[in-house]
Amino acid sequence: MSDFLLFIAVGFAAQIIDGAIGMAYGLASTSVLLGLGFTPAVASASVHAAEVFTTGASALSHWRFGNVRWKMVGRLAIPGAVGGTIGAMLLSSMDGGRVRPVVAFYLAAMGLWIVWKAARRANRPSVEPRMLPALGLVGGFLDSIGGGGWGPIVTSSIIGQGAVARTAIGSTNASEFLVTLMISGTFFLTVGLELWPIILGLIVGGVIAAPLAALVVRHMPDRPMMMLVGVLITLLSGREFVRVFGI
Repeated sequence: MSDFLLFIAVGFAAQIIDGAIGMAYGLASTSVLLGLGFTPAVASASVHAAEVFTTGASALSHWRFGNVRWKMVGRLAIPGAVGGTIGAMLLSSMDGGRVRPVVAFYLAAMGLWIVWKAARRANRPSVEPRMLPALGLVGGFLDSIGGGGWGPIVTSSIIGQGAVARTAIGSTNASEFLVTLMISGTFFLTVGLELWPIILGLIVGGVIAAPLAALVVRHMPDRPMMMLVGVLITLLSGREFVRVFGI
């Protein structure tokens, strides 16, 4: 019961962050499981199984509060599901750590770019994001390989192009439902799902937090939200540099 309550808390905290700024549920939850000694494939499979439910609740909440652009969702979700399926199949037979250095450098660049744009941003018109299918494909692949990464890659890239932060976060979260569903199904067929008490705890905490996070996105001004995204992305990249290079 103590472990179950622990993972309710982990799921709640991770979903509050993820739903509010579009990232970190998978990375935070996977890090806890890896710290407990589970393999990357088992940890990623368990977290993605929980995310099927939490991303569904998050998508519904963001839609309810008007944070979703369905055109953007359509262009992200299907390529993301394809990339996620490919990554999950590869992770069952390889070490996902091989792509971590590339991800760390990319996140560092995007985080600093977003902070710089937020600091300089005035009341300028938003920019329509480009190359969404390619972005979804790469984001889905890295998400399944690394146990998380859809939000940091996709949300940061869309906001970095100059899109409205609120709809970028809401649409990315809504797209993640299909991506996670495909990744979880692939893991179920390749490595199986065994950690049901942990998975259930992550689900309960995440579902409780989803509407609260979407409400925050609905009312937070765009510029502070961009700054929060940029700072968190920069911190995540620093964490990746420590893990990859031991610095």
